[in-house]
Order: sequence, then structure tokens, then C-alpha cells
Amino acid sequence: MNQDYIKPNSWSIIEEGFDANRVKSSESLFSIGNGAMGQRANFEEAYSGATFQGSYIAGIYYPDKTRVGWWKNGYPKYFAKVLNAPNWIGINVCINGESLDLFTCKTVANFKRELNMKEGWLARSFTATLQNNTTVEVITKRFLSLDIEELGAIEYSITPINNDATIEFLPYLDSGITNEDTNWDDIFWNTLKVSHENAQAFIEAKTMKSNFHVCTFMESILFLNNKRVFINPTVNTKANYISLKYKYLVEKGQTYTIQKLAGYTADRNYKKNKLVAVSKAILEKAKKIGFHSLLENQKQAWANIWEMADITISGDIKAQQGIRFNIFQLNQTYLGKDSRLNIGPKGFTGEKYGGSTYWDTEAYCIPFYMVTKDQQVARNLLEYRYNHLEKAIENAEKLGFSNGAALYPMVTMNGEECHNEWEITFEEIHRNGAIAFAIYNYHRFTGDYSYIPEKGLEVLIAIARFWHQRASFSSHKNKYVILGVTGPNEYENNVNNNWYTNYLAQWCINYTLQNIEKVATQFPQDYSRIIAKVSLFKDELDAWKLVAKNMFFPYSDKYRIYLQQDGFLDKELHTVANLDKTHRPINQKWSWDRILRSPYIKQADVLQGFYLFEDHFTTKELERHFDFYEPFTVHESSLSPCIHSIQAAKLNRMEQAYQFYLRTSRLDLDDYNKEVHEGLHITSMAGTWMSIVEGFGGMRIVNNKLSFTPKIPKQWEAYSFKINFRNHILKVNIAQNQTNFEVLVGGDLEILVNNKPLLLKTKQLQAV
Repeated sequence: MNQDYIKPNSWSIIEEGFDANRVKSSESLFSIGNGAMGQRANFEEAYSGATFQGSYIAGIYYPDKTRVGWWKNGYPKYFAKVLNAPNWIGINVCINGESLDLFTCKTVANFKRELNMKEGWLARSFTATLQNNTTVEVITKRFLSLDIEELGAIEYSITPINNDATIEFLPYLDSGITNEDTNWDDIFWNTLKVSHENAQAFIEAKTMKSNFHVCTFMESILFLNNKRVFINPTVNTKANYISLKYKYLVEKGQTYTIQKLAGYTADRNYKKNKLVAVSKAILEKAKKIGFHSLLENQKQAWANIWEMADITISGDIKAQQGIRFNIFQLNQTYLGKDSRLNIGPKGFTGEKYGGSTYWDTEAYCIPFYMVTKDQQVARNLLEYRYNHLEKAIENAEKLGFSNGAALYPMVTMNGEECHNEWEITFEEIHRNGAIAFAIYNYHRFTGDYSYIPEKGLEVLIAIARFWHQRASFSSHKNKYVILGVTGPNEYENNVNNNWYTNYLAQWCINYTLQNIEKVATQFPQDYSRIIAKVSLFKDELDAWKLVAKNMFFPYSDKYRIYLQQDGFLDKELHTVANLDKTHRPINQKWSWDRILRSPYIKQADVLQGFYLFEDHFTTKELERHFDFYEPFTVHESSLSPCIHSIQAAKLNRMEQAYQFYLRTSRLDLDDYNKEVHEGLHITSMAGTWMSIVEGFGGMRIVNNKLSFTPKIPKQWEAYSFKINFRNHILKVNIAQNQTNFEVLVGGDLEILVNNKPLLLKTKQLQAV
């Protein structure tokens, strides 16, 4: 049974009624962020029930020493983790001498929490009766500013209902923070200085080992019935904590409000010795603007994002809520402003996966950012990998590769591999192919070739060198094979000739050879610079060609399909339909040994290859492979349903495509995998967008033109989205009986619709 307490709403995530058993799940679902920082939706006031406190700063991490039972050569020395940062949201509340704590209150009524995605704010309201029989009404609102990325703002109001009350607000900062996800229970933060000046407070701290310096700051303003009141606070300072107490006798029916402005400055952006000064300047700027004007600015900033990124769905409110939740969380995680940053699988919503960069960015996220923002954002993500090329070469050297071969990390913060599970770190090498494919995908969509001679070709050469060295010649098969790998299906480890990996390797080599030739012809200066830098000679290229030409692909003549790996047909081929539902998810119910021997597939593997290289195969071939592999797929990866939705739509199996879409769009909202309390699945949310635009909308690049094969689920009346394509902004609206196209920006544009050319005139609606 999936969770179902989130109320259907087209623009908001809404929870009604307080239930202590779902607090941790809601902390994930109602998370907020602004690309530079983010936080789980923890209560501002004290809460003694089960909770997962989490605030995170983009790019601030700790190298947590690896902990394994048996050390193997090549293991990374650490797992980089985005740190649970000092807590600035805290506002302890004391009412007639008793702490406000929803876990210990006599009653909690009218509880409502709302994450407004249209305007970018989180609100909460409730009526609580404390053990001392005082009843109060509480209304809160908070947001992380898109305009001032270091700043967050909270407004917290209390109204006594049944009698007068002495109310104390105790806003605080706390750097005595630990991570839930830690190998050795290390202390990650060293508090350097706790200080205050009038109503302002600061904690200066640095991370252990990685030595990031951060100033956490706050200032509070008080109101009674919306009129400013001035109270001299009582200051309480400890080694890593500071609170300022504002005490006031509030008459029954009056409203006592605190507005707290707070956030972080970090030495990633400012000099270490200027962090407090910068924090003061931010506070002064924020006070001058004021909470409500800051909120209006927030609404406008989000309106600007939605203007391009929104997808509308008519007639299916749960589907509408799902896609907007996905788009909202993607933009909260990464806005494309800082090329030093990337997209972690959990974003700022939890600590699983360490908040690091995976291959998800290249395979899933780049299309979303490339199409809904501008090509510079996508190029920044490509440059992130170029900037880590030397580290990728070092990673390969540690595993015995040479001559400038690069193995990009499975998990990274700074380019170094920092994942320490053998089957993931050392075997799941297909991530190298995703890096190369992203370069191809960027050029295919934007038409901008300049990145390849400037930077991309160096990356491609290093990756091709890796594949050449990783392949070995089998005299038995008279082919080149790739042994001991894990494909996208992580429920098979240490297999030989994973088809997807072999196919990617062949493609990467051939694509690199094509671009070497093109750059040599069209960009001779870049070519000379690159060849001299990487010392590339003809005999090496000939060796690459030999490997690519003679790559082995396991194939079944019986089923007329490529095999996921050499031994796949040796398994007992029982489909998921025959799997006892009480055994699901198998990754939580079965031993690893049992999973590895089973035919069950975690996520698209062969079908991942058919997704990336769709134009290499016929629709009939896709159908055969889909019909064979999907029945064995348990979809226990968040990255799985979107690929299957896109392919089901291509095969015109719209009901199946729709069900897969619902699963990917509401994966967290409905908690399909029973793990939302750990955080959200941010990178797979880009797959939700792909399910609509590439799946139902059928968007492709064909013969260098934008192409659509529009389809619509029967459950929808219509849906619409926008595409930013080569300086054109195109709006597509697909209804049950008609599709409308309109070029909003950029001049006339010829596109393909159902493989037929259609010339669109600027700002003229054209129906098909």
C-alpha cells in the first residue's frame, strides 16, 4: 500500500492532520532549496519525536574515511558527503513556562502543511493545547531566497486562544550538528567563534579535513498584531550554540510574531576573513527589503522559472501535481548559476548517496536543463566534467590504466572517485559512456559544436583510451570482450559482456574517431593543440578501430534479442508476474545472493541502450526487446519507470506508458519504494520530464530538426510544454484531437510532425 496522505492539488503539496509516524517522510517531501542551499522541512520549534534534521550547503562536503570489512587495492580512501550544516531555522518556543513540542502536546488540531510550488514557500498552521492547558494557534511561513542565495526567511506567529500567555521566542543557531550518514561518527564541524551584536548572531565554523569555512547568521524582528515591538533579548551562548530570548506577555487573541532572517556565507564565494562582514551586509539588505517584499520577490523569481519550465496537464490533477513537484524540486536543487556545482541524487533533501554527482546528471538531467533553461546551463554541466578530467585520469591510473585513459567516478565531489562498493566503483564502468553521450547529446540538440574542439574532444579521447584498454581479446570468441562488469542493472554483479556496456564502448570509440577527423579538418589549430597535449598517434587509433570493429555482443537466436550479459539465459526465467508480492521490494526482502541469481532487473539495462541509441534500431527490434526484458524488471531504481514510459509510448502502448509515468512522477509523493523518509529522488525527476516531452510528446532531433510524434493518454484532456531550441522558444499543446504549435521567440522554424515537415511562423498558432 503506497502512502496517500498528500492532498491532490495542481500547485501545492498539502498535508492535513498531524501524524508523528509520517514526520520524517514529510520532512523530505516538503523540503525547500534555492540551488545554493537547501533543507528538510524540519519544524522550527522543538520536536522530541522521530525526526531527521537536515540543512545543506551546495559544494560543502566532508571526506568521510572509507569503512569496509576487507580493503582491496584501488578502494577510494573516503566517501565524500554533503554535510548536515549548522542549523539556523530553529526557534524554540516557550508558552507559560512549557516548551511547545507537537510530540508532547495534549492535542494538535487543524494541522496543515503546504509547500507552494508556484511561489516557492513552505507554510504550516495548527492549533495546539499544551500540557499546561494553554491553547495556541500557530502560523509559520518560510522560504529560501532565489534573489539572495545566502538568505532564508521565516515568519512565525502565535496567538493564545484560551487565556493570556507569556510567550518566549528563542531563535538560535547551532553548529553542534552530526550527519545521520557517517562511517565513523566523526565530528564534521569545528566551531571557531560564536558572537552576537545587538539582534544579530553569528557562528563561524569550518569543516574538518576539507576546511570549508562557513558563517551561519541570523537576526530577528518582533511584532505584536503586525506592529513592530522592540525587546532586549537575553543571550545564551555555548561552545557551538547561541540563542536570543524574546519574552512577551501576550493577551488572549493577540498575535505575537517573529521574523527571522538567516542563512550561510561560505569561503567558496567570499574570503574567510570577510564572512561575518558579508553576513552583516546581507542582513542589512534583507531588513531594508523586509520579509513581505522578499516574499514578493520570491514569487516573481519562481514565476520567471515556471514561465519556461512549466508543464500543464488538464483533466488529471494527480499527474499535474506530480510533474510540477518534479520540476520544482529540480530547480530547487540546481539552477545552473555555478559551474562548480552539480546535481546530487538526493539534492538537499537527505544524506543518502552523499549528495555527490553520479552519471544521472549526464543521462537524465542534462536534457531537462538544456531544454527548459538555455544551452549555457547544459554546457556548464559538460564543463564540470572537463574540469575533472585530470582526476578521471588519476582514477584510471589507480586501477592500472595508462596513457591518459580516464575513468570518470561513479560518485564524486571534486573529481576523485569516492564510492567504496566494489561492484559499483570498479565494475559499473558504463558511467564513462554517459559522459561521452552527454557531449553528443548537447551538440545534437543545440547545434553548438564549439565545445568539442575547445574541451570535449580531450574528454572523448581519454574515455576512448579507457575502453580500448578495458576490452580484452577472446581467442575463443575471436572478438573483443569486456569482463567483470556491472551494467545499469545492479542486480547482476561481475558479469561478462553486459550488452549495454559493450555497445557504449564501441559507440564511444567510433564517436571519438569521427570527431578527431572532424576537428582535424575544420579546426586545425585546436587539433594540433589537442594532439600535442595528449600525444595521440595513428597506431593507437588503428588499435581503437580494431576493438570497435570486433566488439562482442551476446545475442539469442531463439529470442532474436541482445542478451543483457553472457549468462542471462542460464537463469530461471520467472517473470515479475510470478513473484510473490510480499517479497517486494526484493532489495529489502531477499539476500543479495538470491537477487544475483534471479532474472530480476532493477532498471532499464538493454533498454537503456535502446533509449540512448533509438535511431540505431527499428521499432520492431525495440518491441522484441521491450517484450522480453520489461516483464523481468522490478523497477526498484528511481531511474527505471521513465525509460520504460518513453519506450511504451513509442510502441503506442499508452496505458502502460501512462502507468509508468504516474510511477515516476509520484515516486516520492506516493512513496513507491518505501524510502522517502531518507530524501527525494532528485535526478530521476528529470526522467519524469522526459516521460512527457520525449515519451508522450515524442520530441526528438531528426536530420538536425526538432521532431514530434505527439500522443496523449486517455486520462488527459490536454497537456502543454515549452522547448528552448537553438534560440527559439516553442510552445506545444497536445489535446485529444489536435496538436497546436507556436513559436514564441526566435523567428520562423521548420519542424517535423509525424515525420512530415511543418513550417512554423513566429507567433502564429499552427494546428495539426
